[in-house]
Amino acid sequence: MTMGHRIEAFLEAQAAELGAARNTRLAYARDLRSFADWLERRGSDFDRAAQGDIEAYLVDCDAQGLSRATRARRLSAIRQLYRFAFEEGWRESNPAITMKGPGRDRRLPGTLDHDEVDRLLTAARGTARAEADRLRNTCLMELLYATGMRVSELVSLPLSAARGDPQMLLVRGKGGRERLIPLSAPARRALADWLAVLDARNDAAPAGTVAPRFLFPSHGAAGHLTRHRFYVMVKEFAVAGGVSPGKVTPHTLRHAFATHLLAGGADLRAIQTMLGHADLSTTEIYTHVLDARLNALVLEHHPLARKGE
Repeated sequence: MTMGHRIEAFLEAQAAELGAARNTRLAYARDLRSFADWLERRGSDFDRAAQGDIEAYLVDCDAQGLSRATRARRLSAIRQLYRFAFEEGWRESNPAITMKGPGRDRRLPGTLDHDEVDRLLTAARGTARAEADRLRNTCLMELLYATGMRVSELVSLPLSAARGDPQMLLVRGKGGRERLIPLSAPARRALADWLAVLDARNDAAPAGTVAPRFLFPSHGAAGHLTRHRFYVMVKEFAVAGGVSPGKVTPHTLRHAFATHLLAGGADLRAIQTMLGHADLSTTEIYTHVLDARLNALVLEHHPLARKGE
């Protein structure tokens, strides 16, 4: 069995047994093929590779200037592949079992203040020429900021999830895990307006036309708006709203959702649930926003601070 066949078998198992998302499988495939190509250039292969080869590969990745996060992700993919190979009996040992990755940089997430988010929402409401496009854009941005969804979760939302004027939205996230996220009043209004457009289009469509499955349908192969197209749209809204495009991405609005909730006093566990984080440590990166709030509380309420004034 070639390395390519083993990678394919591993990816199929990830999809069938663990429910790995398509984007996760694509990332695994890229990382593992990079490792396979590196082994081939060194005259080695999957069966003969030892721990020293994997370590040398990671050193080479470092020399190429790849980030710690990228190197950690590649090692994770290699470790999972070799564990799978050992369990399947392809190898008698797992050369990566004791290896530890370089860790990840604990960088503070880029975010936006309330005024910048307001300008983006205003731009979404008025950027497109057609009324239907403006309503779609408004719905996209209101839902993203109201829920903190990942962009892949947003663009692939099924139409059925939005029916019935929902107070909460059911979202299917990584690994097929589902979660409920409350909807704000502006998001519900934007959703209702966009659903009216979709229903009008469906009523006017010729008999026999298949109704769209997704809330944001497209004629592309996926059947829904792509992540790349939405990324470009958000950049356009930033330009129109006078916000620096360099600091705005769909993921930035997810960060804004979390930081604004936390700054407003929301519980970290609740934010973890709404973001769909499997581990609370992932959500804890947002606690940097508490520093300013705690400082203000001390200055406002501590008796010695008041005397100092």
